[in-house]
Amino acid sequence: MLNNNMFDHSKIDFTVSKHPMYQANGDAIDPAIGMVLKREDSMEPLSVVSEGYTPVQYHDIVSQVEDGLIESGINMAGAEFFTGVFNNGSQLELRAKFPAHEQSIGRLTDMVVPQFVFRTSHNKTWGNNGMVGLWRSMCWNTLVSGSKLAYTYGRHTKGFSVPTFAAKVKNAAEYIAGDGMTQMNNWFDTMIDRDTIIDMFSETLASRMDNVKRTKVTNKVMLSHLMKIFDEEARHLHGKSAYGSYASNTNGSLWCAYNAATHWSSHVSESKSDTPQNVRVTREDRVKKMLASPEWLSLEGTSNEPATMLAA
Repeated sequence: MLNNNMFDHSKIDFTVSKHPMYQANGDAIDPAIGMVLKREDSMEPLSVVSEGYTPVQYHDIVSQVEDGLIESGINMAGAEFFTGVFNNGSQLELRAKFPAHEQSIGRLTDMVVPQFVFRTSHNKTWGNNGMVGLWRSMCWNTLVSGSKLAYTYGRHTKGFSVPTFAAKVKNAAEYIAGDGMTQMNNWFDTMIDRDTIIDMFSETLASRMDNVKRTKVTNKVMLSHLMKIFDEEARHLHGKSAYGSYASNTNGSLWCAYNAATHWSSHVSESKSDTPQNVRVTREDRVKKMLASPEWLSLEGTSNEPATMLAA
């Protein structure tokens, strides 16, 4: 173990273990059917697991993630760390931002910062998966590398290789500083008329299935929300900012559309969802699909190539 002072270990200072399950009459249930995973400190049940399941403690996983970040050689100066524990310990999300690698897109006021995201869980909702991407300081959007250059997945820490993951983190950081930044700057310079963006969103994020007609239709509420964000992005990035009236621009850039999508995926109202962390994951996947869609790729001018920078 190299270091354990990055993330808040006090939030994961508990262990879990398997216990037998019982019927209402007190009779034990055959372990072959399943066992219950409980927190040792509160004995609160977290999930039902198989008899052969091997519990892995959060502090073991986090320590290995921290070792991987150190071995990657990424500049830790001024780094910010977030430790999120959800559903009484059922889910864990780690985030780290590295401002020493901050760069600008299009203009100096639109800054992006490399960010690391790692998720795992005790209730099977998240496997051990980590990604490196970007965080946009202008509107607090999370921008994650959808090509999963720093992606790792596994159920147990025995399948988590610190040197392998460290190499992936390093490669992702280098990509973001090079080709990834070039791509996003190209998005900034690619101007698109507003009607074309409406068509793109209508076929991707704002598309829903009408279960009566069994056909895809446009979700007008969501489309309106996306276009409002797009218009604001266009006004501040390509227009007169606060000096221009709302919707005064008739076009914007792919960067505006990208950030409208990532704003939607990043900003989940806790008042409308009991599990905003799960909603964000679902939205991340939808934005990734949008960026891999023919509609987006045709605007990008790479219809024969897969999208590399995706969003969360």
